[in-house]
Amino acid sequence: MKKLLVAAAAVLTLALAGTAAAALEPFTFDPGNACPGVTSTFNGGVLHLSKPCVTTTNASAGAEITGATGQAFTSASFTLANTAQCQGGSPRFNVFTSTGTFFLGCNNVTPTINADGTATYTFTAATLAAAGQQVPTPTGTITQVEVLIDVQGSADLSNIMLNGVTQVPVPAPVGPPTSKDQCKHGGWKTFTNPTFKNQGQCVSFVVHHTHHGKSHEHGNSNKHHKQHKLHKH
Repeated sequence: MKKLLVAAAAVLTLALAGTAAAALEPFTFDPGNACPGVTSTFNGGVLHLSKPCVTTTNASAGAEITGATGQAFTSASFTLANTAQCQGGSPRFNVFTSTGTFFLGCNNVTPTINADGTATYTFTAATLAAAGQQVPTPTGTITQVEVLIDVQGSADLSNIMLNGVTQVPVPAPVGPPTSKDQCKHGGWKTFTNPTFKNQGQCVSFVVHHTHHGKSHEHGNSNKHHKQHKLHKH
């Protein structure tokens, strides 16, 4: 019984870890620097993709969807601001699996037109079949997934989902605190790097690190490290 409980706990931990790791990571691809202005940004729940150069240019804008490795594909969807943003099968999901690469373009399914004029494109075995099975349904286990545009134009994607999970970027870590005042009036609740159980724990952290002269140095070191990573990408 004990072994079964341990095994069950391990499975639950892995499942929760996989869910926590699921995230949207915006990117641009322009190896020849031939498409100035190609952008991929996420703001207010919307992934804005723009490719201002001609379609034949080797460039794209999109986002990688992480946390799905090892899963079987069951569904994917996104909502566009309007149907005019669906151009030549773009935006689309690129689904890489153990059995091949599958392209799920917006023109491969029939969209649902919402009351506000937006259009939702849902990709499942059933919706792909209903649209004439223009492309095969992904099989095998997922190794990588991305959503992107590679034709000239722009698209605003919201409600991006993969296998029933809404995809959004992971918030940047907040912290550590560098003064006691930052811990007061509920401020301790806002920190994620590290997290605290209460105000006293937050204050103790500040006192300990300030006492050793590490508070400002530690914070600046993290900041410089993150800036370096940003410039690197």
